[in-house]
Amino acid sequence: MSGPLARPTLAVLALSFNALVWGLSWWPLRQLDAHGLHPLWTTACVFSLAALALLVVFPTSWRHFKPHPQLGWLMVASGLTNVGFNWAVTTGDVMRVVLLFYLMPTWALLLAWWLLQERPTRGALARLGLALLGVVWVLKTPDSPWPLPQDVSDMLALLSGFCFALTNIWLLRLQHTPESARMVAMFGGGAVMAVVCAALATAAGVIPAMPSLATWLSDSNLMQQTSAWAPWVLGLSAAFLVSNFALQYGAARLSAHTTAMVMMSEVVFASVSSVALGASTLTWRVSLGGGMIVLAALLASQSHTDTHTDPV
Repeated sequence: MSGPLARPTLAVLALSFNALVWGLSWWPLRQLDAHGLHPLWTTACVFSLAALALLVVFPTSWRHFKPHPQLGWLMVASGLTNVGFNWAVTTGDVMRVVLLFYLMPTWALLLAWWLLQERPTRGALARLGLALLGVVWVLKTPDSPWPLPQDVSDMLALLSGFCFALTNIWLLRLQHTPESARMVAMFGGGAVMAVVCAALATAAGVIPAMPSLATWLSDSNLMQQTSAWAPWVLGLSAAFLVSNFALQYGAARLSAHTTAMVMMSEVVFASVSSVALGASTLTWRVSLGGGMIVLAALLASQSHTDTHTDPV
């Protein structure tokens, strides 16, 4: 393809690919969980491999952390985003998790007010009210008197959406730093925070421990189990790396609101695939509340010029 439409079309396709990867990521995460690898340990393995690959490609990128120590905060925010989202989407209702995660524009509005001193407009407050009303409909069930989070996956989805918004704030504040440094910070944060959270959760008895090397070598069944999930880990690492490069390509060539609108297709990919494969239940409450959340996010994308970045 050539001509003036070639680059925008490729940019949209690149962003759509990124949304597709994250919209379908719940399935390999659940396959790995079925093979005995908890999503926290999966996240640790996947992002450690990806971070190492980035350090091979950009061997000097870590040197930017000394003159730009705020990259450390980007590591924490991005890392917790992936920890929360991956854990939630593996154990909870996929559609519900993704919708609660996309409350992110609401958190971004409040964080920008606090950290960037950007006072919200009346339109922004109206979108905030619409999004919160949508959350009420999603969280409210016939069995609960109040629209409160029903389980751990709900809490993780909300937490990861908040951290995602915080990640975008830090990306905005660190836009003067090299792109390679920001990518290493985000993938490195995914690895470090996942290892820390997995270790703490294992020590508390919340999740099973990662098998030690000695146990792995002495247990033939465990070796077979590992050989079953190793290709999934490698595939996810490669998919997340390629999708991030696709995101960087697309976001650099399209307006911020166009980027955000294309990325909202992640909700469609996740919803359709999860309902088709029985990982989600489509109810009228979820449909109505989800529609409000998505509409608020789309309206926000039309009025903001901030760069939208998927969890990486």
